[in-house]
Amino acid sequence: MGFDAFGLPAENYAIKTGIHPHDSTMNNIDAMRRQLKEMGGMFNWDYEVVTCDPKYYKWTQWVFLKLYERGLAYKKEAPVNWCPSCQTVLANEQVIGGKCERCETRVYLKNMSQWFLKITDYAEELLQKLDELDWPEKAKAAQRNWIGKSTGAQIKFKVDGSEYEFEVFTTRPDTIFGVSYVVLAPEHELVDKITADEYRDAVEQYKEQTKYMTEIDRQSTDKEKTGVFTGAYALHPITNKKLPIWIADYVLVTYGTGSVMAVPAHDSRDYAFAKKYNLPIIEVVSGGNIEEAAWEGDGSLINSEFLNGLNVENAKAKIIEYLEEKQIGKKKVTYRLRDWLISRQRYWGAPIPIIYCEDCGTVPVPEKDLPVKLPYNVSFMPNGQSPLATCDEFKNTTCPRYGKKAVQEVDTMDTFMCSSWYFLRYPDANNDKEAFNTETVNKMLPVDKYVGGAEHSCMHLIYARFVTKALRDAGYLNFDEPFISLLHQGTILGPDGQKMSKSRGNTVSPDDYIEKYGSDIFRTYLMFGFNFFDGGPWNENGIIAISKYFERFERNINQYLSIDTFTDLYGDEEIALEKILHSIIKAVTNDINAFQFNMAVARMMELTRALKRYLDTNRNTKILKEVVKTTVKLFAPGAPHTAEEYWEMLGEKGSIFNSQWPEYDESKLETATMEIAVQFNGRFKTVITVPKEGFP
Repeated sequence: MGFDAFGLPAENYAIKTGIHPHDSTMNNIDAMRRQLKEMGGMFNWDYEVVTCDPKYYKWTQWVFLKLYERGLAYKKEAPVNWCPSCQTVLANEQVIGGKCERCETRVYLKNMSQWFLKITDYAEELLQKLDELDWPEKAKAAQRNWIGKSTGAQIKFKVDGSEYEFEVFTTRPDTIFGVSYVVLAPEHELVDKITADEYRDAVEQYKEQTKYMTEIDRQSTDKEKTGVFTGAYALHPITNKKLPIWIADYVLVTYGTGSVMAVPAHDSRDYAFAKKYNLPIIEVVSGGNIEEAAWEGDGSLINSEFLNGLNVENAKAKIIEYLEEKQIGKKKVTYRLRDWLISRQRYWGAPIPIIYCEDCGTVPVPEKDLPVKLPYNVSFMPNGQSPLATCDEFKNTTCPRYGKKAVQEVDTMDTFMCSSWYFLRYPDANNDKEAFNTETVNKMLPVDKYVGGAEHSCMHLIYARFVTKALRDAGYLNFDEPFISLLHQGTILGPDGQKMSKSRGNTVSPDDYIEKYGSDIFRTYLMFGFNFFDGGPWNENGIIAISKYFERFERNINQYLSIDTFTDLYGDEEIALEKILHSIIKAVTNDINAFQFNMAVARMMELTRALKRYLDTNRNTKILKEVVKTTVKLFAPGAPHTAEEYWEMLGEKGSIFNSQWPEYDESKLETATMEIAVQFNGRFKTVITVPKEGFP
């Protein structure tokens, strides 16, 4: 068990309440430890991981340094999503509808010097290795789309009347003769240099407007296309025809080359733009009706000089060969995946272990000086820079090379950096000499079954894969992937069917239910009341039903314990009871292995009813001893505390969890009837027994 404990929520809470992030975080961890122990969580607490503990983030900093040593960590100026209220950089996923997901303040793009990790160096392997993983197709598809491999051509365009030139990447080089204009991202470095004076005001106004749009908003296919003409022209690389240069927010400087060649006849986005601004639409691939819409399918090339008559694929090959021969372009593979921006202008995170020296430049903190510790006495109120920049005690340091005055990096790391390697720490969590022992980790990893939310497919899961591969290449690991098999769990919603949130007032505290019903009833309801993969809304009536099931189970135990003498009878009733028992053992075992916990509890309810029916016959046979003992074992995963109590009441020694899990006897499963689980709208309702004979 561990706690991913750095991040913006704790810092925002501190800003709101004045309670230090360290204090609130550690108090919350203490509360969760208590809750997990009360619920019977069987974790080895000796191997606990807490990411905000210097004993842990020392090694997060070590991982950063290993990436830096391999040229995988670098700093550069880049446009980032900036929340003026939280005063920090946000990932695209943290911006919803143009607003900060935490405080709902309007986010804008801001150029800042930031630290990045070169995840793009592993783009191809991250893509290819997906096929080998036992993951939900949903997660693999999300990563394939996020990586976004494209094959095409990179082509040079010159700016008319100047020495400037730029390159565009296109997956449709076959349509080059259909280019009627080109578009630069508003942030492109050439925009200010080439914009004509009479267009400068409009361009500057448009650039300012674009600052307040996120990359996700700018790439939306539903958004109306907008742009501004710069007054400059590019020259077509083959025909030398003048092409107007526009800027538009749908082109991103951080994606590809930050510029595109527009072929409105064969690209729906360019088509909408050309229609809006009355730009030429030149058909170069037959097959569609460009009066009505862009044609993006196959066809024969037309109006394309030496490409005429070729189909799209053959035209692509021929034009790339021509571009390379004339040295005005080349074949290129690109990826949508961008390098991982890890800088955060916040206090509550792992400090980046870098020092800046006037003489030596950028200097990594030596491993012997780790961890670079967060100071406690820091003002974390937003002021437009990292809170650590205001702490002289932290910021002012000495160069580790020559002892001269130097400055410590004041940004902290993205919290996903902490979770990108934690699975490597668990097997060796108390090692104070190294992040992990290579021999130990290589024996125990990769993780063979991992449970995680689908929302992390393109963040935590892809970052963990990247770090694993980088550490493998550094010689620390002998495996390629961190998680061989993956399951996505569902989310338990509030009673109103919405995601639990304090602001909605629909949160459910386990403490209230544990106090009222006990932890075993609470956890058994969690198993029974929800499909593991789907989740669903909290239902008060469901836990009441489980409470009644526990009462029935307890009555069975007490009725059994009241028997003084056991007989040797063995007839049809005993045969029937054994058949039910062994079928339930098989079903529960299979259900648990398949994460169908609700079905496993339903089977146990059926066994409880069958045992009650048999006890009421008063046959009191010796077979009951094995049946009751086995029933308690099957009961134990959902109700560990109660099962331990019953185990002792049955006269057994030691913990029930050190006993052997029941095994079914195939020979005792033959029966004239069969049980069928009944579901309605995907939710389990009951189990019915039907004759096998005549059943299709």
